[in-house]
Amino acid sequence: MASGFLSLARGGEAVSTKSSGTIDRKPVVPTHVAVIMDGNGRWALERGLPRLAGHKAGAEAVSRCLRAAMNRGVTYLTLYAFSSENWSREPAEVADLTSLLRYYLRHKVAELHREGVRIRFIGDLARFDASLREELARAEALTKENGRLTLLLALSYGGRGDIVQAARRLAQSVQQGDLKPEQIDETLFADKLWTAGVPDPDVVVRTSGEFRLSNFLLWQSAYAELVFLDIFWPDFNEGHFATVLEAYARRERRFGTRPSAL
Repeated sequence: MASGFLSLARGGEAVSTKSSGTIDRKPVVPTHVAVIMDGNGRWALERGLPRLAGHKAGAEAVSRCLRAAMNRGVTYLTLYAFSSENWSREPAEVADLTSLLRYYLRHKVAELHREGVRIRFIGDLARFDASLREELARAEALTKENGRLTLLLALSYGGRGDIVQAARRLAQSVQQGDLKPEQIDETLFADKLWTAGVPDPDVVVRTSGEFRLSNFLLWQSAYAELVFLDIFWPDFNEGHFATVLEAYARRERRFGTRPSAL
């Protein structure tokens, strides 16, 4: 172990012990937190409620998560709101989900704008009807200059689909003579993903006790820390967000290198 520096993490702070014996503490806050919001349906089932009630309760949890992220200084928050696989659910549930999305676009976007939140939507948005796409575009246009926090909502999103559409765009550029195959590298590829311009997530959180990514940000999460919470999404609160940050602070992110003490 190196004698001059010992790095630990306690309660969301990085604790550095120097050879002089002094201790420096500074908050360890991830730049980008991504969340797989899972468990709305099971939350409702346990309470004998319709699935829509679970989705409405999940929307309230989104507000708590967003508030916690802003209070803690997180810069990017990505929420897996509607996956590409969700289109295969019962038509009535899909209709409920899109209606709930419309409601929040019409009643919450102005509030987020006042709070300085920039909204971006990522995914295969062409699958939504034209009127909903117009509302998504208006929300993005209204908030595009905001800088307190960028909220990315993954809608009709799938990680594999994201990679495929990026590959297609690059192939078209090669076919048109604008790009040579040997010019393609990881940076160029990332610029063609729906998350272009956004740093990769530092930590990916999943609720409901499941331990999988479920086709979420597959490329972008290559080096993300993973945190799994054994709660349903509608129960998520600021305390759980603090737990995520504390878990993140205890991790040593090496990106393939050896630990600093070796």
